[in-house]
Amino acid sequence: MTVLVNLIVTLGMLGIVPAGLRLIDPAGLRTWARLWPLAALPGAACLWLPRGGPATALAALYAAASLALAATQVPARLLRRPERSPSAPARGPFPAEIAVATALASPVVAGTALVAERAGCRLFGFDLDVLALTVPHFHFAGFTAALVAGLVCRAAPGPWARRAAYSVPGGTLLVLLGYFVDDWAELAGALVLTAGMWAVALVTWREIRPAGGGRGVRALLGVSSAVLAATMALALWWALGEAAGLVHPTLTWMAATHGLGNALGFALCAVLAWRRLAAGASPEGAAP
Repeated sequence: MTVLVNLIVTLGMLGIVPAGLRLIDPAGLRTWARLWPLAALPGAACLWLPRGGPATALAALYAAASLALAATQVPARLLRRPERSPSAPARGPFPAEIAVATALASPVVAGTALVAERAGCRLFGFDLDVLALTVPHFHFAGFTAALVAGLVCRAAPGPWARRAAYSVPGGTLLVLLGYFVDDWAELAGALVLTAGMWAVALVTWREIRPAGGGRGVRALLGVSSAVLAATMALALWWALGEAAGLVHPTLTWMAATHGLGNALGFALCAVLAWRRLAAGASPEGAAP
């Protein structure tokens, strides 16, 4: 499981996050997107080292970059409101900005957990395995899920998309709080997050995919939607099993199914599709 989780995290750090930053704001976050691999390389490298001082130092570099990104970008996103003038530059509606702000803040949680796990420190009493799994969770269920929810809300700002843009950040926060409360609180977060992600999949399938342009983009959007529906059902199964003491998948099995499916089937396909949609939206490749 360790090798698989490390590969998934490496994909998130080196590929998904910088691509996502370009989708959020191609002009405003261009510098961050270009420099992000400099922070991601130490973060990815520390995964393959034994726990200890060198691995912790490399993880701390990644955590510091994540904190700097959140500190400089999240407040502005939360204060942003939709533009009212038809001639003004397009802005996402406020729910979309909440989702995008959540995406920008999620690597901070991942980076903090990474530092603690690489140091062998049971942060807040959590097992090291839990801390290790928190890192991919907040790159994909945190950063990527919230990013895609925000992009969907920007592109198709109907009631389902707006609900998703609220419930994905809300569910992510509830899952995080559930870590500190109990399994039932975590299940509640999983329910909210799953409802939001299913709404993202539904809007993507019904509204964005048919207008996606080329066959390749439509296929990527279709795969990401279908995989998302399945992987979130697995997440619900696991959370319910943990809370109610029912039979449910092991963490190893979840990493190989839910984790790998979210990383490749949902996140990678979705980001590739949105990159192609953005490239076709304007000569500069601006995000929708």
